[in-house]
Amino acid sequence: MSLLALLPPLGLGLVMGVVIGGFGGGGGVLTVPALVYLLGQSAQAATTGSLIIVGIAAAAGGLGRIRGHGVDWRTGIGLGVAGIPTAYLGSLLNHRVSQTVLLLAFAGLTLVAATAMLLNSRGEPAAVEPVETPSAGPARSVGDTVTACRARLLRSGSLQSVAKVAGVGAGVGFLTGFLGVGGGFLIIPALVIVLRMPMATAVGTSLLVITLNSVSSMLSRAGALDVDWRVIAPFTIAAVLGTVVGKRIADRLSGEVLTRAFAVLLLAVGLGVGVQSLLSL
Repeated sequence: MSLLALLPPLGLGLVMGVVIGGFGGGGGVLTVPALVYLLGQSAQAATTGSLIIVGIAAAAGGLGRIRGHGVDWRTGIGLGVAGIPTAYLGSLLNHRVSQTVLLLAFAGLTLVAATAMLLNSRGEPAAVEPVETPSAGPARSVGDTVTACRARLLRSGSLQSVAKVAGVGAGVGFLTGFLGVGGGFLIIPALVIVLRMPMATAVGTSLLVITLNSVSSMLSRAGALDVDWRVIAPFTIAAVLGTVVGKRIADRLSGEVLTRAFAVLLLAVGLGVGVQSLLSL
């Protein structure tokens, strides 16, 4: 492969790596369209190649954030584990639909995630109202009553959190397998909006989930890999280097700016892929 032929995958990989390192996701949103429209791959081949590129880049970016902004390991591992079986199902479905259906689904979900992020960025999460505790009965002291109420609230909150993590993880896992993306463009909105996680922590946690989802989805495709390593290898190397640049840029920006920038990126890509797919019908 000539040096000139290496330039497109290297340049695109660098851009994708900056996005993953800076936003904690969204690399697959750029990688799949880039592989299809700019490098001439089929949607199925692009989704497989994207899993390799995004998974390795996310792992590299996650290592760089463990000591920085931190990672919510419990939530991240929970999301990843919940997504393993559904990622397998998504990968099976990937080979049963047409390229146009794949790309239209990709565009639609991207636009929905972008809209949700923009709406959420308009205001801070509402403060949690204090819960009034019932007055103590004759057989129980005030201290016992307060303790019991706190225990019930903690149990209820834990169950709700587990249910949210399981639901989000299963959904993201399926879409990772189906669309061939790490799921960051869905994980970030889910962590910020559904689980109310600060953007800085959501970025590191998202990278962990992307890595786990990419590995599980790749394992489900192991028997039918369609990978052009002449394109994927330089793309991946450049993406890993780009994550370092992206992290340094993100460290200088506020969570609000990162959230809105990520949403605008999703809107642009979603509109572009959607229009291109509709024109090809």
